[in-house]
Amino acid sequence: MAAEVTETITGTKNFIELEIDKDLAEGRYTEVVTRFPPEPNGYLHIGHAKSILLNYGIAKEYHGRFNMRFDDTNPTKEKNEFVESIKKDIEWLGADFGGVVHYASDYFDKMYEIAEDLIKRGKAYASDLTADEIREYRGTLTEPGKDDPNCNRPAEESLQIFRDMKAGKYKDGEMVIRARIDMASPNINMRDPVIYRVAHMSHVRTGDKWCIYPMYDFAHPIEDAIEGVTHSLCTLEFEDHRPLYDWVVREAGCFPHPPRQIEFAKMYLTNVITGKRYIKRLVENGTVDGWDDPRLVSIAGLRRRGFTPESIQNFVRLTGISKSNASIDYAELEYCIREDLKLRDSRVMAVMHPVKLVIDNYPEGKTEYLTVPNNKENEALGSREVPFSRELYIEADDFMVEPPKKYKRLYPGNEVRLMNAYYVTCTSYETDEEGNVTRVHCTYDPETRGGDSPDGRKVRGTIHWVNAATAVEAEVRQYENIVNEELGVYNEDGSVNVNPNSKKVLTAYIEPAVKDAKAYDSFQFVRDGFYCVDCRDSRPNHLVFNRVVSLKSSYRLPAKN
Repeated sequence: MAAEVTETITGTKNFIELEIDKDLAEGRYTEVVTRFPPEPNGYLHIGHAKSILLNYGIAKEYHGRFNMRFDDTNPTKEKNEFVESIKKDIEWLGADFGGVVHYASDYFDKMYEIAEDLIKRGKAYASDLTADEIREYRGTLTEPGKDDPNCNRPAEESLQIFRDMKAGKYKDGEMVIRARIDMASPNINMRDPVIYRVAHMSHVRTGDKWCIYPMYDFAHPIEDAIEGVTHSLCTLEFEDHRPLYDWVVREAGCFPHPPRQIEFAKMYLTNVITGKRYIKRLVENGTVDGWDDPRLVSIAGLRRRGFTPESIQNFVRLTGISKSNASIDYAELEYCIREDLKLRDSRVMAVMHPVKLVIDNYPEGKTEYLTVPNNKENEALGSREVPFSRELYIEADDFMVEPPKKYKRLYPGNEVRLMNAYYVTCTSYETDEEGNVTRVHCTYDPETRGGDSPDGRKVRGTIHWVNAATAVEAEVRQYENIVNEELGVYNEDGSVNVNPNSKKVLTAYIEPAVKDAKAYDSFQFVRDGFYCVDCRDSRPNHLVFNRVVSLKSSYRLPAKN
């Protein structure tokens, strides 16, 4: 997938592609290698999709390689569950990593070797300052830091301490290894950053082999360099870390063609939750039913809800690549899935709030089948046979006893069109003891089969229906934003302002075309929205549909300059 939609239309390129073109022209690299390196400490969300598709798209555009790598340098938060979910998400999005998965832990021996070499050359040293003391010595954005009292420790002594750290002779927090760079640097990341710490924890892949682990800023550039990554594309918060990235691969001294880090803006969506710690809290307190809850914008949640890879790919294209952070309206993502599904899905009739409609002059016991196109905008989807008989279900709000002006649907004495079927005229209705309408009676005109009158008379309203005897009963879940948008996403204590009405469960009656639907099958329920079969809770004898998105929106794509 190209990184920017205008590329194939106007021939223009984004700033990343221009930098890559320059590197290739100058002979800095002979191929382009990118990567996506998540930490396996949670599920991916829509923001990660931009990085995945950008890195993959660049590699594909330049006929290069795209690496999938897990930055598993922090065993406290990492789980195999997250590894498997991330691999599934990346494959589903269409980013082909060739089935080869890399891990930072594959390179722990090489990282240790490089750290030892830095110590021997006086480029790193062992420090027994506490985390608070290191923070105090580091200074501030306006004040330079102070030298660590350990910075002039002899290399041999620091080297022995490092080996003792590896041998388990120090407790967590007792000793670290710091790079010796510049405590007066205006870039606070260059003020002798910690590159190794003691952590007596079992690693999901290396077990108890290691009780010391490299810090991310030290490990990440080495991982890129070992794998031959040429362009490390990352988000803007790493821009200030780039000098340290360059320092590590340069001082390692064993990478003749070190990678380049290039930063781009993150993709922020308005009024959504992407922070892993917030989602984890919602999962643990039962507000949502897992990381794949359809109300979340995790990739797994979007997939379960019914979003397609193509819709997310198009969304990333439309948002573009820039150096400036900006918030994007969630409605733009909804626009992309509507555009993708409107020609892809069959359009079927479903009734959410049923009222029985009885056609008194239709023959009892008779059932006929009406040939209906699956999608009038896409003839390739063919047609289906829809059963029709004397008793139907219609939506409760498609009938009113005393309608307001301009009401075009069914009321006593009014004639409407039953979609794809006949003209019917309301003759009477029945109510329960509380005055609720329970049954509507009408007559039909047999000459109007298919929904048109041979005498040319017109009706003002068309309503949909489902044949009562053959209707498929299904659970339908309709979603709103899980965030209470009026209050904002987060409270001061870090909790989420949850919308109590974010999930509504209904029993729907649907035409039999859906009875054999399987997980992820999607349909347009006419006059309502797009629905997808839930992959987790749906069963052959108990279909569950998630509403992907409502049918209409006032959202329009912003005009291009």
